[in-house]
Amino acid sequence: MAEQYFSAEPASKDVRRTLNVTLRGHEATAQVSNGVFSGSRVDLGTSVLLKHAPEPPLTGDFLDLGCGWGPIALTLAFESPEANVWAVDVNERALDLTHANAQANGHTNIHTAQVDESSTPLPAENQPAFCETVPSDLTFDVIWSNPPIRVGKEALHTLLMAWLPKLKVGGAAYLVVQKNLGSDSLIPWLDDALGEGFTASKYASSKGFRIIEVRHEI
Repeated sequence: MAEQYFSAEPASKDVRRTLNVTLRGHEATAQVSNGVFSGSRVDLGTSVLLKHAPEPPLTGDFLDLGCGWGPIALTLAFESPEANVWAVDVNERALDLTHANAQANGHTNIHTAQVDESSTPLPAENQPAFCETVPSDLTFDVIWSNPPIRVGKEALHTLLMAWLPKLKVGGAAYLVVQKNLGSDSLIPWLDDALGEGFTASKYASSKGFRIIEVRHEI
């Protein structure tokens, strides 16, 4: 079932396959599996995000929110090898794949972290050994995400409000959302929910997707 990728421990068998992928011009080898989002390829929404999101800064603290097997985290690490890239997901198998893919491609700057279904970071003792706990006071220069729209509006809003307020002043987030799954209504909701100091706007459109930019203004 597709819903398994929302689960901490997918019920499907973990059958791993190797992909050779190109991520914004960077050649990478990646393991994928069942029970994770887009477990056979780089999905179209992520491809749109990677094509249109602006070049990240050379250094800083970056977040891939809902990392799956890690294509966004890998791209950020390729483009900014001096940055700290945090890859966050509820799905333990997805995090295991992201960790393995980071190692396979030489990215020691990718940190994996598990959250619970309310998007709260888990303490170290409740996570796999390869994961780390996101420091509670950590803020981010960059957030890139293909958020799990199909979890439902309430869960999606909880996820976004757990992490987007952690943008540093001057930082920006880029979210890719399918037009027919509510991207246009999400923009004014974000503007209202995030409140003073934050702005949300349409950044780009392509192939049935919108990229939403959220900025924490100086």
